[in-house]
Amino acid sequence: MRQAEISRNTLETQVTVRVNLDGTGQSHLSTGIGFLDHMLDQVARHGMIDLDVEARGDLHIDAHHSSEDIGITLGQALSQAVGDKQGLARYGHAYVPLDEALSRAVVDLSGRPGLVFHVEFTRAMIGEFDVDLVREFFQGLVNHAAITVHIDNLRGANAHHQAETVFKAFGRALRMAVAPDPRAAGRVPSTKGSL
Repeated sequence: MRQAEISRNTLETQVTVRVNLDGTGQSHLSTGIGFLDHMLDQVARHGMIDLDVEARGDLHIDAHHSSEDIGITLGQALSQAVGDKQGLARYGHAYVPLDEALSRAVVDLSGRPGLVFHVEFTRAMIGEFDVDLVREFFQGLVNHAAITVHIDNLRGANAHHQAETVFKAFGRALRMAVAPDPRAAGRVPSTKGSL
């Protein structure tokens, strides 16, 4: 059962994430941050995972704590859902365009948290959303999923398009990485024997 439900409760946020790696791309999102809901929907749809996220946070301050804690909680849920990673592909990659924008994401279910993030947004805000929070979200996710992720926006003039290609590419790369590899059934994809 490649599913998980994780709750994280702090003085700043209350977050619950449910994930099903063998889903159909359905999502139910209520974070209080409209743009982040839109981006998480891209991860679900393009990752073909079912994703439910409910979050309440100190949005009267700003969206930083909520964005980071949603990333942390999703990372914990992904870690639980992949289990010991036996029989998984482990690696995934994707290039995704949207009009003038193009982004690449590469995922390794390495057991080692690492984020390489090369995105130079063309403006600081997308509506009410601070683009710095894209990196904060992914940093929280990789730290708690214990995965390595490289994200590069190769080109783009529209910040919304830049962000959307990043999240879509991540969803597609994640989908490839968590896919069962029938030739490696029962084996952990590492010479170490564990990830």
